[in-house]
Amino acid sequence: MFKGHPKGLFVAFFTNMGERFGFYTMMAILVLFLQAKYGLTEDRAGSIYSWFYFAIYALALVGGILADASRKYKLIIMMGQVIMFAGYFLMAMPGLSLSITIIGLFTIAFGNGLFKGNLQAVVGQLYDDPKYDKVRDNAFLIFYMGINVGAFFAPFAAMGVRNWWLKTNGFLHDGSLPALCHQYLDGTLQDVTTFQSLANGVNLGGTVSNLHDFATSYLEVFSRGYNYAFGIAAGAMLLSLLVYIFFIKHLPNKEKKKGEKTITIREKPAALPAALVAGALAAFLISLVRDFATGMAIGLFVGFVTWIFILAKKEERERVVSLLLVFFVVIFFWMSFHQNGLTLTFFARDYTVKTVGPFTYLFFTLRNILSVIFFLSGLVLLLGKKRTGTMRLIGALFTLGGGSFAYYFYTQAAPQNPIAPEVFQSFNPLFIVALTFLVIGIFSWLRERGKEPSTPRKIGIGMIIAAMGFLIMVIASLHLVSPHDLQITDASGVIKYKPVPDSSRVTPYWLMSTYLVMTIAELFLSPMGLSFVSKVAPMRFQGVMQGGWLLATAVGNKLLFIGSTLWNKIELWELWLIFVTTSLLSAGFIFLIMKKLEKATGNK
Repeated sequence: MFKGHPKGLFVAFFTNMGERFGFYTMMAILVLFLQAKYGLTEDRAGSIYSWFYFAIYALALVGGILADASRKYKLIIMMGQVIMFAGYFLMAMPGLSLSITIIGLFTIAFGNGLFKGNLQAVVGQLYDDPKYDKVRDNAFLIFYMGINVGAFFAPFAAMGVRNWWLKTNGFLHDGSLPALCHQYLDGTLQDVTTFQSLANGVNLGGTVSNLHDFATSYLEVFSRGYNYAFGIAAGAMLLSLLVYIFFIKHLPNKEKKKGEKTITIREKPAALPAALVAGALAAFLISLVRDFATGMAIGLFVGFVTWIFILAKKEERERVVSLLLVFFVVIFFWMSFHQNGLTLTFFARDYTVKTVGPFTYLFFTLRNILSVIFFLSGLVLLLGKKRTGTMRLIGALFTLGGGSFAYYFYTQAAPQNPIAPEVFQSFNPLFIVALTFLVIGIFSWLRERGKEPSTPRKIGIGMIIAAMGFLIMVIASLHLVSPHDLQITDASGVIKYKPVPDSSRVTPYWLMSTYLVMTIAELFLSPMGLSFVSKVAPMRFQGVMQGGWLLATAVGNKLLFIGSTLWNKIELWELWLIFVTTSLLSAGFIFLIMKKLEKATGNK
């Protein structure tokens, strides 16, 4: 996999993999933790989630500016890792107030801002050597796969720790119960009979005689299990730091040389005031339409665009403008894609069946899915072309071993087996890992024939594929009762809630199919975007432009609230149709400016 690439890619791959394991352990459960621990509504939990996701990426701009100004990329990356560890450690402490939890989240976000964009910039620097330039796109695909190897195991780790702690305290898991517990304690639960039945089902001690005590205890145990899962994230962050420290020598040094120019405010003193004015004006106008928080997010992006445009020299401006146009488009991709941790997680919890048959269950526990992965990997090694005898032998062993275990797990499964909503978060990284080599192979095959799409064209294709992914959700939701239909206002004006009926729970294959298609879209867009930035960004803007890419991602993440805000207000199929439309409009814009983008990358 690393053949033909510099050793530094290996270091970046494993450093990123450890950090992303910790990050996605947290992201798989964050919105569920906020609701279980603090009883937040989907709207408020979504607001905190979107602010955190915004800060994770927006603060990469700060990290990029610091790195470009000092040229100490590797030191700033290390500082970010240490700060992230401190944030995860704080989140692992049970019993924190919501305010302290938010402080922990933004500690993680600040550390990530120093780490993420600058590590991407360092990967790009590895390929500034002309002998590696042709494999730059493939390098970012491999680097991106490291992200997703860690992300694949993360939901299973979070679920395993949470379920272990529940069972230790005499309970089983039911993702719908925390909301019902809060509603019972608040006096807003419409159907107590269903709550009693579900409580009896998860209580290992038998029938629940005191629902108030059960609700209080279940919420405390449930949320504490998530705290311990955050502790797993802290441990993964520590391992990432150790890998980085021991192998840092393989990463390039880009220290400032004597006489070399970097970004300075004195160079064009009008740039910063103009950026502040433009950003403040945009923030004010958006605040009139939506809210101050959203206005701040968009205002920051407008300020960045103004600042970098003015700061760019004449010979740099065409490349800078091309990058800024792509940044604008990816806002809408991430606004849609990162619904996976928000509204798609709500859908997994509330609208997907709670139990599945033996075959489907093969994809919902770690041991089961690993047996399937080994079986399929063995088939690829055994049947693929140009395989050595040793590789075919390994393939045969994988096929036989994985297939045997998969068959055993299948036969031992019950007719119906419980599944957890967090596990759906593992499908995207699993598909990334499985499809990366296929996508690399297709691009290599096309390159050999002179037909490989340009990097900007891959991004445009990715937006079209993303629209297709949400179209699957439109179809899946056509006949489901919507959340706003489950809210009842009684005679005194109090809103009471009814559980989602079993008739509105669908097979998990709808979500699994959506994640598959969205993963293909992501492979066409995200690693290609990183490659595009590293290729087009002027030398003195490398860290800042990686930060700009992540700032665009941040704005998209801040717009995640669109999903959680509309969750209780419109039909489900209408919600998904919004993301279909924005993805198609973004694709259209990319192809409209394609010639300009291809010119910036050197493609005719």
